[in-house]
Amino acid sequence: MRVLAVCTGNVCRSPLAQLVLASELREHPQVTVLSAGTHALVGEPMTERMRSVATGLGLEGTDAHRARQLTRELIAGADLILGLTREHRRRIVELDPLALRRTFTLREFARLAAGLEGEAAGTDVGDAALAVAVGGMRGRVAPPTRPEDDDVIDPYRRSAAVYARSADQLVPAARTTADVLRRFVTASD
Repeated sequence: MRVLAVCTGNVCRSPLAQLVLASELREHPQVTVLSAGTHALVGEPMTERMRSVATGLGLEGTDAHRARQLTRELIAGADLILGLTREHRRRIVELDPLALRRTFTLREFARLAAGLEGEAAGTDVGDAALAVAVGGMRGRVAPPTRPEDDDVIDPYRRSAAVYARSADQLVPAARTTADVLRRFVTASD
């Protein structure tokens, strides 16, 4: 399974999502997590502030990250695509309309996946494609009160407090997503 996290510059949010997901799924080598940006600062490392956040979370691999541009090939090769905002989700689907059913915002995916209950989640997800199972929760799980609650705020060139707030939105959703992915790969084995 290949998971793709997408933000704008690929130097803050999507690399953090990639690191959290990869760390949480390290015992499942059949899951590969990548990241890219819709307007990537190609070749650039994670920002110092986001590296500091990642290090504070105990994540490794911050120095290895280099920003890459989102391409149709990356989208086509992904089983699950997680934009960090609704705008990223829209841009992904514009690049590849066939990606619609497997594209979510990270927080949207976590919210919808929470609608899959208990052990039935593993069974249902194991019997069908993960994105289809979670996407089936659209319309059955109440949308957020504010649409922007499915987004992770962009901390780029902002204060350390905004970086912390961005991570506070991103990390729980990434951990929930990793839990769902673990159930999926376990049920698929």
